[in-house]
Amino acid sequence: MCHDHDSRPPAPPRTCSVRERGVLTLTSADGTEFSAAFAAPDEPAGTGVVLLPDVRGLHPFYVALAEQFARAGLPTLAIDYFGRTAGVAEGGVRAADFAWQPHVQAATADGVDADIAAAIAYLRERAGAGLPVVTVGFCLGGSQSWRQAGGDLDLAGCVGFYGKPSVVGDAAQRAHLPTVMIIAGADAATPVADQLRLADRMRAAGADVDATVYDDAPHSFFDRAHDEWAVACADAWRHVLALTDRVAAR
Repeated sequence: MCHDHDSRPPAPPRTCSVRERGVLTLTSADGTEFSAAFAAPDEPAGTGVVLLPDVRGLHPFYVALAEQFARAGLPTLAIDYFGRTAGVAEGGVRAADFAWQPHVQAATADGVDADIAAAIAYLRERAGAGLPVVTVGFCLGGSQSWRQAGGDLDLAGCVGFYGKPSVVGDAAQRAHLPTVMIIAGADAATPVADQLRLADRMRAAGADVDATVYDDAPHSFFDRAHDEWAVACADAWRHVLALTDRVAAR
């Protein structure tokens, strides 16, 4: 089960004031309009984040998570994948009854990449032309984020929570970006062994991969309502922020 409409992300281990937050519409290079949620910290940015949602697209969890990343000092843009087939949602955010299945099936790697490229451009427009940017994704978005490690977009790193190696495909053989893999030990959607094999393939290609398994944690454990996984959530934040800090320092 991916994050549902009522899920909300855990707070990061560090906080600053948020200067700006809101939902907007961007346009990809192919002319597609899509929704995005932007949040910016009230301090200079070292790294930007493009958030890649689960199969439900831009729903409230990711609007809230963009703000949490901003509280951690990172200007962040969470995007919706489905502008090409579902149009822009009313208010920019997908409703609880959004029928996502046909839109996930119709989504293409080229379309996702075009939307990510537009998001990168927006972050640099707002926070500086030289801003290093990382992708952070969940479920479908986790797979798409790992795929970026072997892609051609101007990214500095990739983070994925509970992704599927099959979506990464041949990109694993071209992986070259530092990558964080957050793996739920009790993920019924994808075997842990498959994800660890993906990490090994990406390392063999030259990527620096930090793969962390949270034993017995379920798919979508990164949710503040899951009190029993609070320690795992805090540790996952540390792994993600270690990458964004490393990218900023570089």
